Amino acid sequence: MNNRLIPVSLLAAAIHLLAGSPAWGSPGAHGPNGEHLDAPQTANTNGLIRMPDGSVNVPMLAQRRMGLRTQIVAASQAQATVELAGRVVIDPNAGGRVQAVHGGRVEAGPRGLPVAGQAVRKGEVLAYIRHHAEPYAEANQEAQLAELRSSRQLAAQRVERLQSLEGTVPRKEIEAAKAELHSLSAREKSIGASLGAREVLVAPVSGVITRAQAVAGQVADARELLFEIVDPSRLMIEATTADAALPARMAGASLREAPGARLQLVGAGGALRDGVMPVNFRLQSAGTGQALPLAVGQPVTLIAQLAERIEGFVLPAQAVVRNAANEQVVWVKSGAERYIPQPVSVRTLDAATVVVVQGLGADNRVVVEGAALLAQIR
Repeated sequence: MNNRLIPVSLLAAAIHLLAGSPAWGSPGAHGPNGEHLDAPQTANTNGLIRMPDGSVNVPMLAQRRMGLRTQIVAASQAQATVELAGRVVIDPNAGGRVQAVHGGRVEAGPRGLPVAGQAVRKGEVLAYIRHHAEPYAEANQEAQLAELRSSRQLAAQRVERLQSLEGTVPRKEIEAAKAELHSLSAREKSIGASLGAREVLVAPVSGVITRAQAVAGQVADARELLFEIVDPSRLMIEATTADAALPARMAGASLREAPGARLQLVGAGGALRDGVMPVNFRLQSAGTGQALPLAVGQPVTLIAQLAERIEGFVLPAQAVVRNAANEQVVWVKSGAERYIPQPVSVRTLDAATVVVVQGLGADNRVVVEGAALLAQIR
């Protein structure tokens, strides 16, 4: 058997080739933590690795750059909650609509026609409606006015003649003539005013114009909505529920879209509407004096706190993310650089807090900041 010496340069090249190639395990091989070793592991330029079992490996430097923060969870009791669909509605005592009682042509008010977003005061003149009668009816009114004018002139002459004969003519005859003259004058004035009458549209409340549907010269129909006014600091939330007993169990409520808002339960309707019961809340700002970032008609999610309490692990809402299967998960730190996605069942406490009722155990270290970034590692 011939012993041949391998050149040192060739041996070094082989070692370099083996070191640079990816590590593969035999089919079905598993690591110490149960991960599959028969599949390749890919790493990006930052050293972030997605393991075959779904966990991720994040170097310490990358953890600092991503701003990851964790905390050890402990079981506690929290107030039970339920989410209700709702919408922002007008407070009937702080909002109003302006409609024309009779049809006619729109004319601008003293400050012009208001537009959406413009602030107005109660009693302010917004516009005028110039009434126009049908041609036949208008012709009859003009003829009636001419007849009344003629009768009024004759009645005035009769009063003058009777007053000149005072002393020889009975007093009651003079008074009757004066009464007839007064009646004819009033009827003439009334019909004359109706021919050129215009309806004054005033703001029923103080607030902001949210809807303006009037332009100069527009012919508006009777009862047509021309302006809508809302006080943005006094709005209401109308939520719906199929549980008629739920309002009696409520201890408070908050809005996901406006965490700083305070909600005061007004009451629930005693009848179902389209299979659900409306529950009304009065909306108030958190003492800042600024209008809430909500609009009339906007759909919202109301989080109602109930009198019951539930046991679980309280976490920030941002700690819960969704995986590729659209499941709710939290990231549990299992090592210095390893994070495991853990499916959980959660219930919302308020706009910023949730309680995990299933899927976690005591002393688990959970990512509370940066969980969304971990979910993006591929």
